[in-house]
Amino acid sequence: MIPGLSIEALLTFHVGVSLVGIVTGLVAMAALAGGRWLRGWQAAFLITTALTSLTGFLFPFSGVTPAFLFGVVSMALLALAAAALPSRATRRIATIVYAVTATLALYLNLVVLVVQSFQKLPALQPLAPTQSEPPFLVAQLVVLAVAVIIGFLSARRGKVA
Repeated sequence: MIPGLSIEALLTFHVGVSLVGIVTGLVAMAALAGGRWLRGWQAAFLITTALTSLTGFLFPFSGVTPAFLFGVVSMALLALAAAALPSRATRRIATIVYAVTATLALYLNLVVLVVQSFQKLPALQPLAPTQSEPPFLVAQLVVLAVAVIIGFLSARRGKVA
C-alpha cells in the first residue's frame, strides 16, 4: 500500500496500466513477429508491464496467491527480456531470449485479462461462473494460441539489428 492512496485509486491505476501494457504489448510483439522492431512500443510495453506487476505488489498481502506468483514470474521474465536487449543487435540468441520472455510476459497479462473479464464483466460472468465452463476454456486456448504464434514468429523473424 502507498500511504494516502486508497485501494480504489490503486486498483484503477493498476488496471489502467495493465490495459496499456496489453495494448502496447500486442502492437510491439505483433510488429516483432512481422520482423519490425518498434523501439517506442517495446519500451512502453516493458515499462507498463513491469508497472503492472509492481503495482500488484502494493495491494495488501494475503499470502501467496496465483496473482502474486504471476507477478513474480512476470518480473523474472521482464528482467530476462531487459537483459537480452543490449545484445539483441549483435547476437541472435539474445533476440530469441527477448522474443520468448517478452511474449510470455504478455501472455501472463492476457491470461489475467481473460480471468478478470469473466469474473467482472456482466456479459461474460454468466457464461462461465466457475471459470471451468467451455467459453472460458476456449478464450484461454485462443490466448494461448495467439501467444504461441506471436512468440514463435517473433523468435524466428525478430530483427537482430
